[in-house]
Amino acid sequence: MVKLKKLIIACDGESASGKSTAAKLVSKKYKLLLINSGLLYRYCSKLIIQKKPKNIIFFLKKKFKNISYKKIAKQKLHSENISKHVAVLAKNREVRKIVNRFQMKIIRANNRICVEGRDIASKILTKNPKYDVAFYFKCSLKVAAYRRWLDIKKSVPLKEVKKSLRMRTSLDKKRKNSPLIKVKDAILVRSDQLNKKEVLVKMSKVIDKVLRN
Repeated sequence: MVKLKKLIIACDGESASGKSTAAKLVSKKYKLLLINSGLLYRYCSKLIIQKKPKNIIFFLKKKFKNISYKKIAKQKLHSENISKHVAVLAKNREVRKIVNRFQMKIIRANNRICVEGRDIASKILTKNPKYDVAFYFKCSLKVAAYRRWLDIKKSVPLKEVKKSLRMRTSLDKKRKNSPLIKVKDAILVRSDQLNKKEVLVKMSKVIDKVLRN
């Protein structure tokens, strides 16, 4: 059996910028474990909304002790209610520590992995291990809102989704702890100007070049 070469990919970007779809496509093509850090924060929000714990840090620490990423990924976490809650929760430094610890444990156990989120290249994969390739996804608010609106089965007005996304991106970029930024060597992917196939082609060219070196 041929041993596959180490490959660590970071995918960062704004809400509904197409990074989740792109990360799934490259993970499938290059046989990588996929970790969506946004889902971890959404899982935190879902638990807090449902259980209303008095001490959210103690509560979340306990919950993350005995849960697998696979179980989290199978849950329905894309409601507008969770989206509004998670925008504020993601600013909490202690919550970020819990999620980061959980992520790092998985990352350090896998040297073929694609991690997507908002601070992956700038915070999570800066060293031990460092990413081999970083991508940064951008999308116009109009296209991003329409995509998210379809994702949530048009359950709330499109205008509300647009407002929510604008607020989320603003909070992500302005937050004190691990703000959303594009690192210098990240490859920009404009998902509103490319279709899925073109996004995969663009990413593959960069990845293949890294694998050849």
